[in-house]
Amino acid sequence: AWGEPAWGGLLEPSDGAPPPGPAAAGSVPHMSEPAKPSRTPAASSQRLKIRRELAAAATELFATKGYEATTVDEIAAAAGVARRTFFRHFRSKEEAIFPDHDDTLVRAQAVLEAAPPHENPLDTVCRGIKEVMKMYAASPKGSVERYKLTREVPALREREIASVARYERLFTRYLLGHFDEAAHRDEVSDFDEPLLAEVAASAVVTAHNHVLRRWLR
Repeated sequence: AWGEPAWGGLLEPSDGAPPPGPAAAGSVPHMSEPAKPSRTPAASSQRLKIRRELAAAATELFATKGYEATTVDEIAAAAGVARRTFFRHFRSKEEAIFPDHDDTLVRAQAVLEAAPPHENPLDTVCRGIKEVMKMYAASPKGSVERYKLTREVPALREREIASVARYERLFTRYLLGHFDEAAHRDEVSDFDEPLLAEVAASAVVTAHNHVLRRWLR
């Protein structure tokens, strides 16, 4: 699920080290908001398939063997891929049970960008957050298993919270721009647009979290 309503930072890799390069052990690049993917549909489908297989393997091993006792090598072997393939998709084992957040963020961003010009900004954000609910609903069993793990393992809970913070930043930026436009259009200048955008985005995410947690339980 989305953890508690307090947002944390990204974690350093806790197991294994990727091959030398930009994602080497000891450094996790800042998770900026994603650019739109340039992969072909077939390549994107294959990428998501591998990521989901790795996620399923990690979830099963964490549940049966324990998070701390599970290694990246074991996750890769259970998914039938090489260790280097694992690190092409994930930077650490705690990231491995969240295969869909990046693509979901791209879809949510696309909803915001395609919004009709006169749509209420909050309605647009609510449509964007539906993409997140669709992600969980696409695999109910996996979502429930992941929720249980994030409740039990602090490292996984922090990873989930960090992922959720990206959605909130996306929605806050969108609302800030559109509330600012509305203020100028309506000649309203006596409210704090950044604060209003932050509060509104947080309210939408919190409401979604509440519904999602009730469903996952």
